[in-house]
Amino acid sequence: MSLGYLYAGILLAAGFGFVILATTVSNILSPHKKTKEKSQTYESGEKPIGSAWVQYPLGFYIFALLFVAFDVDIVFIISWAVIFKQLSVFGFVEILFFILILALGLVYAWRKGVTRWI
Repeated sequence: MSLGYLYAGILLAAGFGFVILATTVSNILSPHKKTKEKSQTYESGEKPIGSAWVQYPLGFYIFALLFVAFDVDIVFIISWAVIFKQLSVFGFVEILFFILILALGLVYAWRKGVTRWI
């Protein structure tokens, strides 16, 4: 068995242990007295106006998913750019194909009206 797996397992167990320990200590030490202020909705120190249960248009969620998708894709493009000199023409064609698929997804979302706010 590789020593690297042992180290990774120890770090994973230590991470889980730290989270469980910190949560337990926090629950033991924190005050549990319920007050009117604690049960109110928090809005940056302002008194809440209206109900907190407001339906947002579906377009906001889809737009956010598009942002996350393209944000993650940037990570792949940057890592490709770092090793660009080591790649041959095949690597260049491969990233062009990747960008073409991204562009097609963006055109599809654009034509479906996802990028319109109103």
